Amino acid sequence: MIDLHVHSTCSDGSETPEEVVSLAAATGCSAVALTDHDGLAGIAEARAKAESLGIGFVPGCEVSCAFSPGTMHLLGYFVEPGEGPMQNELTHMREERATRNERLVNKLQDLGLPVSLGQVQSAAGSSVVGRPHFAAVLVANGAATTIQDAFDRLLAKGAPGYVPKARIDFASFITTARASGAVAVLAHPLSLGLDPAGLEGVLTELAEGGLAGLECYYSRYSPEERAGLAEMARRHDLVATGGSDYHGRFKPDIFVGVGTGDLDVPDSALGELLARRPDTAA
Repeated sequence: MIDLHVHSTCSDGSETPEEVVSLAAATGCSAVALTDHDGLAGIAEARAKAESLGIGFVPGCEVSCAFSPGTMHLLGYFVEPGEGPMQNELTHMREERATRNERLVNKLQDLGLPVSLGQVQSAAGSSVVGRPHFAAVLVANGAATTIQDAFDRLLAKGAPGYVPKARIDFASFITTARASGAVAVLAHPLSLGLDPAGLEGVLTELAEGGLAGLECYYSRYSPEERAGLAEMARRHDLVATGGSDYHGRFKPDIFVGVGTGDLDVPDSALGELLARRPDTAA
């Protein structure tokens, strides 16, 4: 099995890139992709660890794209650190993230909630500050019972404390990824909040724009949902991919490789994605 969706301390996970890769190897993964939000900071460390442990490694990232009514996240695979169209866009997104964190602190304080930027930075430690760290502070200060409770009532899209972050248009992300020798995959597609017909329509548009794959095998999806999404992928000539969306203690019910216990992403998905890489990757 493989896991093509994990997060580390370089975005909003609780384990370092090396630790995440070690967990993947211990679980029995033949390959793992590091897909931190809006950046590639952990790629070198994760790759080195994967090489030392003898498992395959895929450099990647996850980006939030403009979409309504739900949330659209696209995964970019085979994105290497350095210069390039996608790399430059990620740099811009990380700069925007810092501004968003300041706005989020101000909004939560306006709601009378006990949180400060210093507390959030302390909770993040060496990690990049993200919403899970805000949630951890709210739990520690008694404003929420769990990380999930903090998100559900205060931090999620549509909640009182939500602050949107800068988002790239999904068509632009796909184009920019391809220009950088990468491929794009739609992450956890049911989070778009669409009925089956609506999802089919979006997939048609994305596929025509160059989308390579669909994350069908996802931790919190039922076997029936996974099978239905895999059938959708076949209809739209997309690679049926998958991953745990591991975040460590910020999603404590999800484990690398196996998700909530029954995840089994086929090894063949990685080879199919490699075959979709644009000619610029040659």
